[in-house]
Amino acid sequence: MELTVFLNYLEYEKRYSEHTITAYKRDLEQFWAFLSHNYETTEWAKIKSMHLRSWVVQLMQDNLSATTIHRKISSLKTYHKFLLIRKSIPVSVFPHVLLPKKAERLPAYVEESQLEKLQTDICFPEGFAGLRDYLLLEILYITGMRRSELIALKWGDVNMQSGHLKVVGKGNKMRLIPFGDELKITFLKYRKFVKKSFPDLGVEFVLLTDKGKKMYPKFVYNKVNRYLSLVTTSKKRSPHILRHSFATHLSNNGADLNAIKELLGHANLAATQVYTHNSIEQLKKVYEQAHPKAKNKK
Repeated sequence: MELTVFLNYLEYEKRYSEHTITAYKRDLEQFWAFLSHNYETTEWAKIKSMHLRSWVVQLMQDNLSATTIHRKISSLKTYHKFLLIRKSIPVSVFPHVLLPKKAERLPAYVEESQLEKLQTDICFPEGFAGLRDYLLLEILYITGMRRSELIALKWGDVNMQSGHLKVVGKGNKMRLIPFGDELKITFLKYRKFVKKSFPDLGVEFVLLTDKGKKMYPKFVYNKVNRYLSLVTTSKKRSPHILRHSFATHLSNNGADLNAIKELLGHANLAATQVYTHNSIEQLKKVYEQAHPKAKNKK
C-alpha cells in the first residue's frame, strides 16, 4: 500500500513521467526482494548502511553500470524522504553508502547538418499523419522539451501571438519556451488538418495518434527513431537525443549557459554544464586544425 501511495505521489505531486515512475517502482521492488532474500526483512525503518553496501556490491557483480547504480540509490533516497514527510519512519538521515564512480560521458547528439536534412531531403507523407510527424520532430528539436512534456502539451499551452509554449516539467515546475515564425506556421497548418481529420473531436492535446487519441511514449519513440535513422547512422535515436541536440547546438553557437538551463528546465546549473563539454570538443577540433603548435597537427 505504501508503494502505491508513493507512486501516486510521484505522478500527481511531483509530476514525474510514466517512464521515471516505472523505474522507481522497479528499483524499490528489486531492493525489497534483495533484503527479503538476504536479510529476511523488508522493514524500511531498519535499513542500515550495510544493507545498501551489500546491494551495491550485488549490483556491481551483476555488471550494472555506475550510472544505473547511482539511479537506483537515488530512487531509495526519494522513497526515504517520502516516508519521512509522511512520518512513516522515525526522523533519520538516509544511510551512508559509497557508490562506484561514474565515468564521464558526453551526451550524444545529432549534427546540425543532419537535422537540416529532415527539412530538405526527407519526404514526409501527405496529409495529417505526415504533418504531425514533422511537427513532432520540430517541437522536440526547436524547444528541447522532454518526451513526457511533448505528450502532455495542450493547445492552451501554445501562445501563437507571443510565440511561446508553456511547459510543466519535473517537480511541477513551469517554464516558457520561445519559438519562431517557422514553427508557428507549422502549428497553424497542422491545426487545420486536425480539425479537418477529426471534426467531431474536442481536441485538447496538440499531437495525436492516427486515430485522434493522445500519444503515448512508445509512439513518440518509434516516430523519432524512424526519421532519425534516415539522416544519421548513430545507434542512439531516441526523443532525448533531440533534447541533447537542442542544448548542444545552443551551447556550440554561444548561448548563455544559464539561458540553456532555463530552457531545459534543469533544477541546477550542474545538470546543464555537461553540454559545455561538447562545445569544448568543437573548440579542440578547430585548435588542432588551425594552430601550428597543436599536438595532432601534421
